[in-house]
Amino acid sequence: MADEIEQSPMQNPEKDPDDWTTGDEPMTGPQRSYLQTLCREGKEDFSEDWTKAEASKKIEELQNKTGRGKS
Repeated sequence: MADEIEQSPMQNPEKDPDDWTTGDEPMTGPQRSYLQTLCREGKEDFSEDWTKAEASKKIEELQNKTGRGKS
């Protein structure tokens, strides 16, 4: 078992939004708020209809476009 990589219970590995079990649910309030800001800054349209997974992908896309979220 020495070859197995142990993962701390506190670690939260990133999971592809397409694999989320709740990805088809409506986006969360914090996602909505942040996306409205990112869309405004990125000069893109905002949609109330995005799912959690779609919102997550759009956040990542707009962070790259606007430079937000980078250390």
